[in-house]
Amino acid sequence: MELDERKRKILQAVIRNYLETGEPVGSRTISKYTDLNLSSATIRNEMSDLEEMGYIVQPHTSAGRIPSDKGYRFYVDTMLEEKEREVEELKGLLTEKDEKMDTLLKRVAKVLATNTNYAAMVTTPHYHSNKLKFIQLSRVDKNQILAVIVVEGNVIRNTMLNVDEEISDETLLKLNILLNTNLNGLAIEEINLGMITTLKQQAGIHSTIISEVIDAVAEAIHSGDDLKIYTSGTKNILKYPELTDNREKASELINVFEEEHALNELVSETLSDESSTGIQVYIGNETPVQSMKDCSVVTATYELGEGMRGTIGIIGPKRMDYDKVIGTLKTLMNELDTIYNKK
Repeated sequence: MELDERKRKILQAVIRNYLETGEPVGSRTISKYTDLNLSSATIRNEMSDLEEMGYIVQPHTSAGRIPSDKGYRFYVDTMLEEKEREVEELKGLLTEKDEKMDTLLKRVAKVLATNTNYAAMVTTPHYHSNKLKFIQLSRVDKNQILAVIVVEGNVIRNTMLNVDEEISDETLLKLNILLNTNLNGLAIEEINLGMITTLKQQAGIHSTIISEVIDAVAEAIHSGDDLKIYTSGTKNILKYPELTDNREKASELINVFEEEHALNELVSETLSDESSTGIQVYIGNETPVQSMKDCSVVTATYELGEGMRGTIGIIGPKRMDYDKVIGTLKTLMNELDTIYNKK
């Protein structure tokens, strides 16, 4: 009899639970540790097969099972190899940079949740404090101008501007010089009313174009403001009695991950300090999310260059393994720094 995927997952759950608690593991406990959605009776049958195959043993009648030496050997030789492959896959995705950013971040969240046995979250990079890099006005036809706006992070926005009369090449050149000379390198909050008034005066009869371009600049700079948050390992929360003994509080905590918008408050707190790219630890009441008051949250801000910043977070009980969590986050940040050539 060979170990199929279901038996592998059940064996892995038995070993992990036993390593954590030191107590024999029953079928009901296993049903919380796997995503197989199996009944306790089915799990008992699979555990009987595993016992017959020598991977687990039953120390006492009517007790749960514990791993045998053969089970531990399988765990070391096979299951840890799977983790190594996950890390290699992660490194492979990292080398592809933002070409597959969504895939990368989902994988990062999954690997973090698997390696720490807690819940994990990762946000998309946020173009923090974007500044304008370049503006190019080009004539499309006699009544339309294309404004190409490039901001930090190489976010590009194209906007069509309607004009009442044809603009000459010489006038377009002057407008391009006027805009780029005065606006390049500025954040939107640095473009004040006095500056806009001066630009309009210098543009003369073409002041309307200046207004429309500045509106387009503001929109381009804020186009990356909507964050996506990827989560993994929510079910890991159910493994810790102190987080699940109150059903109402446990439900609220799970909802934070399912609805995700509640995590925005935590992300905003992490990203609010522009100078911080290190590890932050929130314990109990220190966390800005009300439903996480019984948890500890460890976050890190990662940078991918040109103002791109995002948040990585681990959420677990207050008795979490802080050394392991912080070490895992530091390793991941170093890997990101290395691959993206952060200086």
